[in-house]
Amino acid sequence: MKWFTLSLALVAPSQAALRFGCSTISIQRLDPLVEPGRIPSAHVHQIVGGNAFAPDMPTGSKNNISTTATCTSCFFSEDFSNYWTAVLYFKARNGTYKRVPLVANSALEGSTDGMTIYYTQKDFNSNGNAKITAFPPGFRMTIGSPTVNNKAGVVNGLRYTCLQNINTRGAETAELPAKACPAGIMAIHHFPACWDGKNLDSPDHQSHMYSTTKVGTFVEAGPCPSSHPVRVPQLAYETIWDTTKFNDKSQWPADGSQPFVWSMGDKTGYATHGDYVFGWKGDALQKAMDSSCMFQACGNGKPLLSQSKDAINKCKVKSTVTEDTEGWLTALPGQM
Repeated sequence: MKWFTLSLALVAPSQAALRFGCSTISIQRLDPLVEPGRIPSAHVHQIVGGNAFAPDMPTGSKNNISTTATCTSCFFSEDFSNYWTAVLYFKARNGTYKRVPLVANSALEGSTDGMTIYYTQKDFNSNGNAKITAFPPGFRMTIGSPTVNNKAGVVNGLRYTCLQNINTRGAETAELPAKACPAGIMAIHHFPACWDGKNLDSPDHQSHMYSTTKVGTFVEAGPCPSSHPVRVPQLAYETIWDTTKFNDKSQWPADGSQPFVWSMGDKTGYATHGDYVFGWKGDALQKAMDSSCMFQACGNGKPLLSQSKDAINKCKVKSTVTEDTEGWLTALPGQM
């Protein structure tokens, strides 16, 4: 289904749906959620959002990172949250690796690379009318696992699209596409949308959440269970990797198998994962969820504040880990 065919004539009362771009603030081996304080972390991540991102980020309801961040790479200037995933690499026939560049999604204001972020309730045909509770200060979660090595262990919300053009949707797979994709590979992360209403995090960063997602698309998939009764926004990431620069089959493995590998060494695609640390300022996200605006139309004070392209792309985080993550490498960083 195509987001740009959405009708804005929605029946009141309704809840908002946000779709916006965030540029990359850093690409390095840090993971303050799963590996707090470890420098460097096990594998390379690409990070977007606020510049409070650091090797060790304070936890708890009194530590909203919006109070320490001074800029954000996201379209909505009140969103200082951090969003991150692993990094995709190309493995050439000679065994060397090259980081795959990122490109911005279509019809997004400002960002030149990074991710597309969604906070939705229902689907792309209606933004629904149920009460959506915004994530509270200090909230964190992950989806997926870097150690999954078979299809049986894949979460329903983790999928890939082999892009025929920048607006391709549908035909999602649980594994990395096996053929050259004309417009790159989109990695999609749909997080759970049911919260236990008590815990800001859990030891595995997932048990405080429950997913009703039955497929990889933006489709409402049933009510929240009594164990996790609070409906929160359906958070999702879309990340477009420009694999077109590596579509020369003479550089692919001699057996013709797909040549792309995640930064933790996974070639199947099953180990894709995403991390989230909430950082919206004040009650901005709740105000948006209580409104009837859709996507970027929620900016310019209606009801969210938004910022210019220059501000979006200027926000960066200084690298804590000094190593080459970008050139032609003989091994993946941290995966010797």
